[in-house]
Amino acid sequence: MDLGLKGKRCLVTGGASGIGLATAKMLIAEGCHVVLWDRNEDVLAIAARLRTEMGFANTDFGRTVCELEIRGEIVDVADEGTVEQAATSLNERWGAVEHLVHCAAVGSRRFGFPFTNLKPEDWVRPMHVNVMGMVHVAHAIAPGMVSAKTGTMIFVGSVAGQIGSQTDPPYSASKAATINFSQCLAKDLAPYGVRVNTVCPGMVQTNLNRNVWESWCETIHPADRISYEQWAQSKIDAVVPLKRWQTSEDVASMIVFLSSDRAAQVTGQTINVDGGYVMHW
Repeated sequence: MDLGLKGKRCLVTGGASGIGLATAKMLIAEGCHVVLWDRNEDVLAIAARLRTEMGFANTDFGRTVCELEIRGEIVDVADEGTVEQAATSLNERWGAVEHLVHCAAVGSRRFGFPFTNLKPEDWVRPMHVNVMGMVHVAHAIAPGMVSAKTGTMIFVGSVAGQIGSQTDPPYSASKAATINFSQCLAKDLAPYGVRVNTVCPGMVQTNLNRNVWESWCETIHPADRISYEQWAQSKIDAVVPLKRWQTSEDVASMIVFLSSDRAAQVTGQTINVDGGYVMHW
């Protein structure tokens, strides 16, 4: 299936790991130029590795026809000035970004059930990174898409933003805000041909998911602790009808599809890649 993405200019935030990295690889495989933003300095080495592994687009006959541009940049989306500077540099080099995938997010790193386990200050960083980071990126990238009268934005939410997950209330609340602001953006940008959607993962083995287990362990007597694998499997058995993990690649596949011409009539939607998790609720 031709997704119509070949040669497109794509920006992936949180691109050094997890869903962001999986999405970047799939976009490159589709023939896209990709820039990775991440606050992790490893993003530079990761982009270099991707250039070595995947840096060429091929014809149906396997002939190399062009080298793709694949770059990493150290960008903290919580820093408005840094985001603006990086976006300006990118626009000058590339022109407008055609496809944005925003994956950058953090949890509170505290187990939040009940919510009184947390202090108000535990809310500050998740809300600033996850909500204001999204705002910073949207403000920096949207004008170029508006001028070009085309583009897509995909924001990675979470099923936690729909069901009020009690394990990390700040994270849950921030992801509810992600869904809501995505809908606002979709309405505002539709007249300019720009589509905006949210993709919500369920149970994915990422560092953020493991951090929830680590935070839970801190609240449990050592004799009652179980391994991450046991803890996660018990959750999957309890709430995921398909009874299996979702992978970063599962989520990336949906993101790439929604970014493509095949989803030309899809905007303002919240798509769950969760094995039926939210249906269960």
